[in-house]
Amino acid sequence: MVKTVAPKKLVAAISAALTVGLLSACSQTTSNDYALTKTSEIIVTNEAGDVQALKPNVAFVDQAQQAQAVITISPDIKKQTIVGIGSSFTESSAFILAHLEPEVRAEVMNNVYGAEGANFSLTRTPIGATDFSVEGQWSYADVAGDVSLKHFSIEEDKNGFSKAKYPNIKDESFDVLPMIHEALAIKAKQDDSDLRIISSAWTAPSWMKDIDTWYIRPTPENGYQGTGGELKPEYVSTYTDYLLKYLDAYQAEGVDIWALTPVNEPAGNSGQWESMHFTPETQRDFIKAHLGPTLAASSHKDVNVLIYDQNRDHLEDWTDTILGDPDTAQYVYGTAVHWYSSTYKVYEDALERVATKFPGYGIINTEATIDDLGKPAPGGVSDPENFQESDWFGNDAFWWNDTATDWAYSAEWAPNAEDHPIYTPVHRYARNIIVSLDHWMEGWVDWNIVLDHNGGPNHVGNFCGAPIMIDTNTGEIYYTPVFHVLSQFSRTIRPGDVAVQTSIDRGQLGDDDLHTSATLSADNLLSVQLLNTTKKPIDYALKIGEQMANITIDANAVQTVRVQL
Repeated sequence: MVKTVAPKKLVAAISAALTVGLLSACSQTTSNDYALTKTSEIIVTNEAGDVQALKPNVAFVDQAQQAQAVITISPDIKKQTIVGIGSSFTESSAFILAHLEPEVRAEVMNNVYGAEGANFSLTRTPIGATDFSVEGQWSYADVAGDVSLKHFSIEEDKNGFSKAKYPNIKDESFDVLPMIHEALAIKAKQDDSDLRIISSAWTAPSWMKDIDTWYIRPTPENGYQGTGGELKPEYVSTYTDYLLKYLDAYQAEGVDIWALTPVNEPAGNSGQWESMHFTPETQRDFIKAHLGPTLAASSHKDVNVLIYDQNRDHLEDWTDTILGDPDTAQYVYGTAVHWYSSTYKVYEDALERVATKFPGYGIINTEATIDDLGKPAPGGVSDPENFQESDWFGNDAFWWNDTATDWAYSAEWAPNAEDHPIYTPVHRYARNIIVSLDHWMEGWVDWNIVLDHNGGPNHVGNFCGAPIMIDTNTGEIYYTPVFHVLSQFSRTIRPGDVAVQTSIDRGQLGDDDLHTSATLSADNLLSVQLLNTTKKPIDYALKIGEQMANITIDANAVQTVRVQL
């Protein structure tokens, strides 16, 4: 049976299929002679205090010295094209930034989106309320039964925050839509202006769902079976119109949306905050019969549809059902995933299988964060002292060491608790990005770019870490090590770059001691990303074509080695 592929995906699918064939047929090495003399740039962020620091370049030689590992890069074996790296716009982030004087806020925004800052190129924003809304439980169409959506309004995204209600607010007009406008204005002033926006709804308006409310939280009375509910059959088309109305409204505000997911976390979150359920089958049918054809017939036909938008452990269930159906797949760009199914696994085998089975369909990480930050241990946790994090604000050591946990850490009632050990925040970020990009991922997006010093506001108490954290009482701004690592990746992995094949011989090193990936720009600048998770430097040989460079990566460090081919 011949698979039907949407025209805009056809070329990519053919190219990716050929690449997969090449990867299985070709050696991991290449005989190309690139006539290399030395590296172009070596950038390091580490526990010792270097922040995107430039290190001395290293010469290439014909024979490597004794090394603990050998990393081989094959620039001639090209894989997926990168769409970007970045973080997200949320109401909570906008709320915290509204606590800064406009000129101070502008400096933060330039550090995030400007060419001299992190220069983030891919982002995400919610459609309506989430747990990271200041008060939550709202949508753009809260008039029950309004199937024509005549009362639809995005005013909630731009009406700001009252100083009378929140006394520390400095700019009452700032909100999530002004935040997006400010980022786009920064981008418009530079040549490298990419900022692709992915939009995701956490829920339909409550009246469209079978529970007639935003969520039902897990309680002893309901057997801890909370739910976000499902769309009522009579409102499936109305929900499609709701998503299109959002695209219309944002376009009218000068904001073009690059991609859309039908809903965030369709498998649910046990009703802990705004959510709505789909199964792989109901999402397939929703896209095939409603969202796909409606988008294709609209002025938003170029908006890309990303399926799923939840944890990697069930990635294949959703791709097999949705991408495996040609009538649905023709409307789909790719798959969105999150990282919460494990604090250390990347699920690279699943990424590889999906890329091989469905070539030409992108995979993008749309959400990742240090969740349950500072939450006291509930009953059934065997290590309550380590379960509850502390001392993360202004303390780089927290981010570079095993200090963070999630909801399942040492919990006897948690499924697969072994997948959720205590972890080092920087390692979790860098490992996930490096390994994902080495296994066909096109883009990677963090969750809230800015939160307060507690990891909020969050209207249901789900506090989380953020790359930038701000004490709204004192105005202190803390750029965490995670921000600097994300910035390093974003500045050296740009939209349009192409991932290339890598291999690593770790010798006597452990499987998690050293990780690597590589991308190549249009002007043949190779960027090799490395993570050393150990407390000791690692000497390695970087092999490109017929030449090698003897390089050391510092202890507990993220290193970028750039080489002009």
